[in-house]
Amino acid sequence: MPLLRPLPRSRPPAPAPGGPRIVDTVLRNLLAYGVLVAALLAMAGGKPHHYEAGPVPAVHDADITEIIGTWRCVDGTEVVFRADGSASVTLLDGQERDYAAGWRLSGPARWRLTDGPGQGLGRGQHLRLDLPAATGTASRAGTVTKAPGRYTWTFELRRDARKTLELYFFLANGTGSGPGRRGSYVLEKDA
Repeated sequence: MPLLRPLPRSRPPAPAPGGPRIVDTVLRNLLAYGVLVAALLAMAGGKPHHYEAGPVPAVHDADITEIIGTWRCVDGTEVVFRADGSASVTLLDGQERDYAAGWRLSGPARWRLTDGPGQGLGRGQHLRLDLPAATGTASRAGTVTKAPGRYTWTFELRRDARKTLELYFFLANGTGSGPGRRGSYVLEKDA
């Protein structure tokens, strides 16, 4: 039987100054920063429900007769809802991120009361208002963004302390009390 002898061990060559150690450190740092950025993006993005606006109340008992009439908001905004599903829009701002653009639309529109999942941000009923062709546009002071030719709003419904119906939509991107917070644009019905 031949005698097996271990081969002499050779040492790996010493790394050159600034060689693999620096590369390893840089790669580890890039990986750590990549994980951090991915985590931050995951927390910042996603559904609008993640904003700090509290829960979206649900109304399930709104009747068309509660909608019909004239609704107003600030700076001359007026929406007249009619029983036949037609509406007249005057100086209505865009919702969510469109609000920051500063444009305001006017013209004849169509509306409908909806109920079901995926209609708006909350559960329950929503009001869809479709302006197929704006006949007038305006802008809030300090804004110059071109207004769209057509627009569709989805209003959330809620009841105030007196159980009176309110129509509203959210305003995003710093229009609340801080970055990422939402305010709301509330239409109130004339008495």
